[in-house]
Amino acid sequence: MTLPPLVRRFGLLLAALAAASGLLLAGASVARDGRDAAPRSVSPRGALQPDEQAVVNLFEQAAPSVAYITTESEQRNLFGAAEVSQGAGSGFVWDGQGHIVTNFHVVQGARRVFVQLDAGKPIAAEPVGVAPEYDLAVIRLVRVPRELRPIPLGSSRDLKIGQTVYAIGNPFGLQRTLTKGLVSALDRELPTANFREVVGVIQTDAAINPGNSGGPLMDSAGRLIGVNTAIRSASGSSSGIGFAIPADLVNRVVPALIAKGRAPLPGIGVTPVRPDLVARAGLSGVVLAEVGRGTPAAAAGLQPMNRRSGELGDVIVGVNGRPVETLSSFVSELERAGVNSTVELTVVRNERERKVRVKVIDLRE
Repeated sequence: MTLPPLVRRFGLLLAALAAASGLLLAGASVARDGRDAAPRSVSPRGALQPDEQAVVNLFEQAAPSVAYITTESEQRNLFGAAEVSQGAGSGFVWDGQGHIVTNFHVVQGARRVFVQLDAGKPIAAEPVGVAPEYDLAVIRLVRVPRELRPIPLGSSRDLKIGQTVYAIGNPFGLQRTLTKGLVSALDRELPTANFREVVGVIQTDAAINPGNSGGPLMDSAGRLIGVNTAIRSASGSSSGIGFAIPADLVNRVVPALIAKGRAPLPGIGVTPVRPDLVARAGLSGVVLAEVGRGTPAAAAGLQPMNRRSGELGDVIVGVNGRPVETLSSFVSELERAGVNSTVELTVVRNERERKVRVKVIDLRE
């Protein structure tokens, strides 16, 4: 029997589809049976290299001591309405009582502070003490976990340029980030508050980014040797130049913050002329505006400028043989000497230079 043309074309189409399906199925079965589709076997690696394993161990030991700090601050917008802003940074466990060390600028102005350790929930923290002159702060957990692990403390006094260092922090909110680098330089100075500078600052090329502030810089033994605090970069991200507050200074300031809520402020009892006015007058050194009664400076016979005539008194140009050209360098030398030490000042009056010995005191007492 002869089929109508339309039915015959429909039958041919079905036959073609069936043949195509068979080819596809055949092709699929060939691909399934082919060796190229099977997962490749994993090549055995063997043990990590000793230097790799050492870094792994360092991170596993130190990471539980590193804190992820978040803050809430209240600010006023242009219309006077209150707005809540959030910030983040790093810190580390100082002791078993729940004290956490971080940078002052991380918690500055915060109305609420939270600390997250390991994978646990954030824990509220309360302020203990701040030291803007050193960019350091101590907060305390309101609930102290049982297995709190303080970070091992090292010394910054015997660091060598070229030795390996590690930083753990929370850059850009990425928790527990490990970076590695070298001690690039030592004895840098870092400006902070009130014309003061932190001396003995560690420079490193370990990647430090926003969010690393307040986190630990460690040596290859996993000991704290500095507190990461700043970067120098036009873009605001790591450019291989980061700075850390030295551990020896941290170990002097933090116990004072815990005990008294404040840090010692070394001085000799003088009020200097503003640095911009001194520079505008073309002078170098520390020009004395006032000398406090009963202070070590007064006992040493230092004389301030005459306010009526404008005649200069004593100008401090050196401390312990180191030249002093600015107020910040003078303060740095007092910081270096420390409270209760005696320093030898080089002073100039009427173009005559002399040496004066003065005791350094805590101006906050």
